[in-house]
Amino acid sequence: MGTFENFRTVHTFKYKPAYAACKRRLCVLFAVWLLLFMHSANAQDANRIKTLKVLPFPAFGYSPETSTYVGAVSLFTFNVHKDSVSRQSNAKLEFNYTWKRQLILDCGWNLFSKHEAWFSKGQIVYSRFPDLYYGIGIGAAEAGKVAYSSHRFLSDVSALKQIKAQLFTGINLKYTAYWKVRPMNSDSLYYPELRNRQSYGIGYAVLKDSRNNILSPAKGSYSHAAATCNFSEQTYLELTLDFRRYKTWNDKYTLAARIINDFTFGEPPFFDYSVLGGDKFVRGFYYGRYRDKNLSSVQAEFRLPLYRRFGLAVFGGVSSLYPGLSQISTSKSQLNGGLGLRFLVDKTDKTNLRLDYAIGSHNNSVFYVSFGESF
Repeated sequence: MGTFENFRTVHTFKYKPAYAACKRRLCVLFAVWLLLFMHSANAQDANRIKTLKVLPFPAFGYSPETSTYVGAVSLFTFNVHKDSVSRQSNAKLEFNYTWKRQLILDCGWNLFSKHEAWFSKGQIVYSRFPDLYYGIGIGAAEAGKVAYSSHRFLSDVSALKQIKAQLFTGINLKYTAYWKVRPMNSDSLYYPELRNRQSYGIGYAVLKDSRNNILSPAKGSYSHAAATCNFSEQTYLELTLDFRRYKTWNDKYTLAARIINDFTFGEPPFFDYSVLGGDKFVRGFYYGRYRDKNLSSVQAEFRLPLYRRFGLAVFGGVSSLYPGLSQISTSKSQLNGGLGLRFLVDKTDKTNLRLDYAIGSHNNSVFYVSFGESF
């Protein structure tokens, strides 16, 4: 659900007492990873390519769902047009393989044509990945969970034409498929919707984007409205409204704010409900822990420099999930907040490696490693 405007490596680690023995291994892997990041960033600054920059890094980590994983990610930033109007385009390629023989392939992009006459954004993902399903609605999420495995494919591509300065409009095409959905315990009988499904979507979007930087914005605003008609076993409509504002003082201190609403009308497959959690919308919750037809969220983040390439961020917000628009007043609000560390991997384009630790209501906590800001 939602938009795919920022494409970045996202790894989440949900800490529980049962996984305490793995923390030491994660810390060692992360220390090695950070050293490699710093070395690569320094080398990249010393050997700068004006039109194309490639930041290749190894990926290591651990999560309860994947066990230890290893992989590689490359972030590409470029402006081949060399004009004063076009902002930097970017693309990301990622590959991860886990000790449980799971596979994740991810490609995403934000591309500007010359003078920003056209803008394309998109994401293509294939994964073979185990997951946890908590059902639909806040109450279902508190009742229990089911472990299941599946193969997944997502393609979400937008082509937008500029009609005024920094104002774009156009269409998006979306295809999502889950197959070989196999619950891993007998509790799956409680969730009959957990089965092979696919959906096709075509939508219309309007985008007003005056951000100074796509991956790490510090000034400007972002307004995105999209309506998508999806075809599955039943036809359903998704409406997304996403508003963001950025303000920076003294070229150091940045306040970012975001209001997002994601509404669904009809009966979507289990994977296409609005989801609370993850790095995209609301940090601090296991992605998919809470899901329903509608999501409303207000988020804010304050960013400030710390030392040389390092920066600090404080963030938080309040969100609600609800089955219908009439139930928004009676829905239970979920709170989230956290702290983040930033490491500047590209001084010229202000590209950050982001490390966030977030907590959410009901004793949820998650750690994220990512390129660029959450919003």
